[in-house]
Parts: sequence; structure tokens; C-alpha cells
Amino acid sequence: MKRRVVITGYGVVSPVGIGKDNFSNSLQLGSSGLSATQLFNPEHVPSKVSGQVLDIDFSTILPSRQVKNVWRIVPMSLIAAKEALDDAGLLDASDSIKEKISVLIGSGAHGIGYFENQFKKYMEKGFKAVSPHAITSTFVGMTASEISMYFGLKGYSTVMSNGCTSANDAMGFAMNSIKSGQTDIVVTGGAESCITEGVVASFCRLGALSTQYNDDPVSASRPFDKDRGGFVMGEGAWIFVFEELNHAKERGATIYGEISGYGATCDAYHRTSPSPHGEDLARAMGMAIDDAHLDKKDIDYIIAHGTSTQMNDSCETTSIKCCFGSKSYEIPISSLKSMMGHPQGACGGMSLAGALSSIRDGFLSPTINYETPDESCDLDYTPNKAKVASPDNILINSVAFGSKNSTIVVQKYKD
Repeated sequence: MKRRVVITGYGVVSPVGIGKDNFSNSLQLGSSGLSATQLFNPEHVPSKVSGQVLDIDFSTILPSRQVKNVWRIVPMSLIAAKEALDDAGLLDASDSIKEKISVLIGSGAHGIGYFENQFKKYMEKGFKAVSPHAITSTFVGMTASEISMYFGLKGYSTVMSNGCTSANDAMGFAMNSIKSGQTDIVVTGGAESCITEGVVASFCRLGALSTQYNDDPVSASRPFDKDRGGFVMGEGAWIFVFEELNHAKERGATIYGEISGYGATCDAYHRTSPSPHGEDLARAMGMAIDDAHLDKKDIDYIIAHGTSTQMNDSCETTSIKCCFGSKSYEIPISSLKSMMGHPQGACGGMSLAGALSSIRDGFLSPTINYETPDESCDLDYTPNKAKVASPDNILINSVAFGSKNSTIVVQKYKD
């Protein structure tokens, strides 16, 4: 019997709102979560704008003494996971059920900010100034472990760390884990918080970040616009409960959508630049569509990687055309990064939460700051205002350094 995978809960901690309802409302309004960088003093780096999670009280999930010993990704992940598990009716599940719930999270850096801070202490004050929590609070695998330990989830606990495709890959592997019969429930998604002086400085040295809108942060991320000049750092946590369909139905769980397809390829081209020809991202899209047992004509909405860099946006446009041909001009496309910036390894989770908002609330998210069309980006990017629509089959793209491409398909659930 074919095992189908559905989404029975999700939680959000984002620059545009805490909680899935606030998140969805902000997307419909085209609200921007970009502001002047406050998580560190940006005076020494060229890019001074970020999509930050501000005005959040981490003591609601962890005691203050514990917050001091972890990086901010941990309380953000726990808050989002708590909402997801509660939403799915699993927060107070029995020990026998929790023994079977696995955790598979996508994250590129986990506690890199904690490490930066501890290294500064070491250089300034020596060995004894370094916290004994430094290594465990830096280890990328702890993104999943912290969720497993906090909620008592005793299935496998794994992190997919694959750069900016991390969340898409984690969710694709989680889906396949359920389809194969290995498990019935996986807590999955993406979490990232690497808005730090060292990371921003490194991306600035690459010339990847937006620098021309430091005095107008809301305008800094402008995917597919001709005047785009680089991406904006973002952060957040978007966590989901994936569950085998019959298992979910037996529990009477709410079903938000069906996760049905996954495809991944590598351009094998360059460390930081996507292949200009677009065939390999197109292949990933085709693989995900085939995996979902759909035809290309069935895809009625694309949530793009859409970083706001010159190369990514034009190459992704080329890839969409390569995959869909003339139908490309009929498919609406959105980039949520226009409102929240680029949360690195978590961006696929952000996009899936946006897709579920579209299915649940009947709209397509706007790509804000789209003002000047670009000849190399000539598709329908849902400019500036949300559209009323009810998409059935949504394709989500992620692209990463190292020539990685990853695509998932989420569908409106139909019995």
C-alpha cells in the first residue's frame, strides 16, 4: 500500500511574526521584517540590514540561565517545535508514542554565533574564560538534539546541514523516511540564526550581501528586480510535523497539506555561482514533480529560492523556463525573502510555511520591492501585492553554495 505523508502541525518564529497565524497575516499584507541590524554592531561591515527575530522573550521556553548557555537558534527552534507539536495534538503524547517520533532538522550553522563569542573571550582573556558549553552549543547536530531532549522524542535525531538547501533536504528525507515505513511521525523543517559579525563580514567579502539600501532597510531585499544588489541575512525557525496519512486519520489530526515529492541534483559547476544554463535545477524540479506523481502542467504555484542576487534570480528564472517551457509564463512565483531576508539553511522551511499559508488561507504571497523589470527575469513574480488564489500543487526551490539544488512539492490534501 502506498504510504502518503501529510502535515499535521506547524510552528513559526520569523522576522514577520511569531506563530503561524501572525506569519500568514504578514505575508498577505506584504509586511517587511527587515530592519537595521541590531544583533551586533554593524559599523565595521558594509551590509547593515537584516531580517531579525526581535521582541521575543526566550524565557517563555527556557530559564534565563539556560538561555545564556545556548545560541539563539535553540529557543527559537523550541518555540516553533512546541507550536507544531501542540498543533498536531502530540505535545502531551504518551511515552510510547514519543519513542517513535523522530526529529530531522535542516540547519547550516547552528551555534556559530556562540562560537564567535567564545573565541573572542579566548583571545582576550585566555583558556579559562571559555564556557564548557562552547562545543555543545556550536555543534550543528544539536539543532535536532535540543528538540528531541526538550520534548522527550526518542526516534532518530538528525540534522541535515547542506547550506541553503538544508531544510528542503531534511524535509525530503523526512518524507521518504515515512514513505519507506521506517517511521510514522517526523518533526522536521529548518532553523537558522547566523546574523553575526563574522558571517556577515564573510558574505560581504564575497560581494553577496545588499549594501545599497542601508538607509532604507525595507527596500534592501528585492528578488527579480533589475536593481537587486545582493541578499539580506535572515533568521528564524519553521518546524512541522510530518505524519503517515492513516496514522494521522486514526488520531483525528488536522491535515494542512500533503508533502509528496522531492528532487535533488548538483550542478557540479562552482562553489558559489549557479550554472547559468539551469538544467540541473530544472532536473531537480522535474524529479520532485515525478516523485509526486504529477505532471508539470499540474504545478500552479512556485515559491522560488529568489535570493535577490543577480546570478541566482536570473539563473532560477532560466531553470523554471527549462523545466516548464512556455507554461512558465502562466505559473505565479513568489519570493518570501523579499519580506524576511535569507535565513540560509532554514529557507525551505520558511517557504513551506508560506505554501501552507497559501493553501489554508487562499492567497499567493507577494514579492515586495519589485519595481523595475529585468529582461533576464520576465516571469510572473506576484509583484508587491498578494493575490487571492487557491493553489493545489506548489513547488518549492532551494539552491545552495557548492552547486546544490533541492526541490519539494506540497499539495492541498485530497482524500
